[in-house]
Amino acid sequence: MGLNEDQERLALQERELRLPRLDARVAWELGVRLRTMAEERGLAVVIDVRRFEQPLFYAALEGTTPDNAEWVRRKSNVVARFHLSSYAVGLKLETKNETLAGQQGLPLADYATHGGSFPLAVEGAGVLGSVTVSGLPQRADHELVVEALCGLLRRDYAELRLASE
Repeated sequence: MGLNEDQERLALQERELRLPRLDARVAWELGVRLRTMAEERGLAVVIDVRRFEQPLFYAALEGTTPDNAEWVRRKSNVVARFHLSSYAVGLKLETKNETLAGQQGLPLADYATHGGSFPLAVEGAGVLGSVTVSGLPQRADHELVVEALCGLLRRDYAELRLASE
């Protein structure tokens, strides 16, 4: 699957995966769902669910490092800034052969356009937070988040997932 097809699918995911609300209970349910999925699959990931500037759920599974927490922070900053998934921003820049540092003057120490952070949009309110995973290759980080959101929202993951590489 090419970059354009992935970008179209990412836009569809972001349009379709909207929450009815974002509160501590929803964040907990999403975080626990992600943690359970990761544990069942033996994945070493860090999971972060937040309203911007307010952590609501955080878990670091066995095998992760402090570097994973840094990746979470940097990817989440991209979502907070652009209200798009970190993977979508990264692919958009890649197609233009640009970087955030070059295009926006944003420091790489604070922003990472690698997959794994997804906007938490609420119907009628817009993007209020993010859910982020770090520890896998970027596409797998992204897809783990999308799969968990599909489960939470009772959506068919097969209809929204990225096509196989």
